[in-house]
Amino acid sequence: MMKRIGVMGAGVMGSGIAQVLAVAGHEVVCRDLDQAVLDKAREGVDSGRFGVQGSVARAKITEEAASAALARLTFTTDLSEAVAVDLIIEAIPEDLALKIRFWHDLDAMADDHVIFASNSSGFPISALASGTRRPDRFIGWHWASPAPVMKLAEIVRGAETSQATVDTVVETAANAGKNPVVINDTDRHWGYVANRVYFAMRREANRVVDEGIASAEEVDQLMMDCFRWPTGPHGMGFGARGGWT
Repeated sequence: MMKRIGVMGAGVMGSGIAQVLAVAGHEVVCRDLDQAVLDKAREGVDSGRFGVQGSVARAKITEEAASAALARLTFTTDLSEAVAVDLIIEAIPEDLALKIRFWHDLDAMADDHVIFASNSSGFPISALASGTRRPDRFIGWHWASPAPVMKLAEIVRGAETSQATVDTVVETAANAGKNPVVINDTDRHWGYVANRVYFAMRREANRVVDEGIASAEEVDQLMMDCFRWPTGPHGMGFGARGGWT
């Protein structure tokens, strides 16, 4: 069922999320504070490396589908327009205090039925929901970059997240071509599942290098040859916290 979805943040991740959902048939409003960021996002969704025109060239979607997706996607600085939706996905910087404040302020603006989903890479969902009046309609939806390509949909159920909220987000993710996996929230470790396991692997790979057993390149080659990984632990990209998502 088509939804109207707001995406907060038009950086690489936010614009990619907006693109995926627009291609999936949803009306999407992508909001950012900076008009220059929005302009860059619009260009990237259209003709960037992972944009819809590239999908047309690779015969992933038709030209008509690409045009229809772009027509469903609005880029705006107007917060009131972006909250007049059924589902809001937050893709702002990975700063816990910033996210809690953001959701607290948004909660006062959004209608009661609106579901809140955070694209945090690892902060406890219950902590993010604590400043809102809707912990039952608050959930984690962790994406991987580039969003138009990666199948990850790490769906994080908070302590008070309702089954209806889980079902809605899982259905939305699956219909957008992702592989939703529902996991439980925790406040004991940062990173949910994907980043926790990745960091454990990376720590051990670094230890092997530090002990002089093998070089980073040799570790990567061994892991690719043994486990058929597309790249080794040292070849994976890093984000602000050292994470790859």
